[in-house]
Amino acid sequence: MRANRAERGTLVAVALVTLVAAGCGDGEGPVERLVIPEGTSVRAVADTLAAHDVIGWPRLFQLYVRLKGADSDIKAGTYDLPRGSDWSDVLDALVAGRVVTVAVTIPEGWTIRQVAERIAPLTQLPEDTIAARLLDPTLADSLGAPGPTLEGFLFPETYRFAQGVRLSAVATELFERYESVWTPDRRAALDSLGMTERDLVTLASIIQAEARWDDEMPLISAVFHNRLRRGMRLQADPTVQYVLDSHQNRLLFRHIESVADNPYNTYTHGGLPPGPIGSPGRAAIDAALHPADVRYLYFVAREDGRHEFSNTLREHNRKIRQIRGR
Repeated sequence: MRANRAERGTLVAVALVTLVAAGCGDGEGPVERLVIPEGTSVRAVADTLAAHDVIGWPRLFQLYVRLKGADSDIKAGTYDLPRGSDWSDVLDALVAGRVVTVAVTIPEGWTIRQVAERIAPLTQLPEDTIAARLLDPTLADSLGAPGPTLEGFLFPETYRFAQGVRLSAVATELFERYESVWTPDRRAALDSLGMTERDLVTLASIIQAEARWDDEMPLISAVFHNRLRRGMRLQADPTVQYVLDSHQNRLLFRHIESVADNPYNTYTHGGLPPGPIGSPGRAAIDAALHPADVRYLYFVAREDGRHEFSNTLREHNRKIRQIRGR
């Protein structure tokens, strides 16, 4: 009996020494990219690693994983691992889920349809499917967004996501980044304006669409705040372009009339639209919260993208003629 125990102890010791020796690599080889699908067995993982020369002795690596109690802890995904890696480094990477990620930039002012096009290759879903899900009011409700959809609440910034990331994970991260913008100071400024969060972001999205230069945003904001206070229609071209899903260089009367019944058309409807027309950045949100102290009611864009501001319609029309050379 004692001899059998001694033999078993010797075998275990030999096995452990063998595992340690087999698993000691320098990780100095070329990096291999490999994919571990969802639900892959430990044996299949070991075979994949061995096929890419990341490890040797796949059956021993399988035993190593089980001895470590990590059988069910390996994360699916795409990995970059050097050939000849130390087994502990490989297992750490697989258990921690240190998958390959891709940088994704969402520019300021983008609509959900534009976001859908950008993230489609990552989520491996059709653009129309992504847009439909992101524009579903139930998703906005589940995340606690001000609504009516997630339009305007997917914050424009650079993110990193793994290939095959779930759309729900993308939406959650972009919305959480938006929520992080609302510091106590910004909340206090919002309260002082007496506006809802949805209305403020809607206004910020229009400012974002109108402005090409951040330093003009407070002036554009002032124009819209002044018009709202006076009960004047905003008459903001980007709201009509949003409905048309196009960006006409010059909006014509026929374009406005073609969508006259749409509540996003600020030429034919008073007040703010029902929701944002894109995702505003921090500068646009701050401009909406802190309009310049001016009486301007009108502005017109110059060829360089900057604007001429006016207090009266007569002055505004004169500047239009000057800019257009009439």
